[in-house]
Amino acid sequence: MGSIVVDVMLKPEILDPQGQAVAGALPRLGFDGFTDVRQGKRFVLTVDGDVTDEHLAAAREAAEKLLSNPVIEDVVSVHVLEQDAAEQDSAESDAAESDAAESEDGEQ
Repeated sequence: MGSIVVDVMLKPEILDPQGQAVAGALPRLGFDGFTDVRQGKRFVLTVDGDVTDEHLAAAREAAEKLLSNPVIEDVVSVHVLEQDAAEQDSAESDAAESDAAESEDGEQ
């Protein structure tokens, strides 16, 4: 199975309150040196078999028509997710789900 990543960001002229909130919190948490934060969206589209040029073209069209709002967002990237990165993303997702489950168990 192959995967395609679509990254969408707010246009530069659009205010980003979530990014501003994160930018304000970073120094308070000891993370210095960052001058700006912009928040975006990432979509991972999975296909059977290897990703073809047709899959990429369809993902680009979906990104423009469905995954982004062209009035306020730009599609900044449509690319194949390399297998090593896909495995790392999956492992990070599994770890986050495990952490969330442990947190819920501790609250009960």
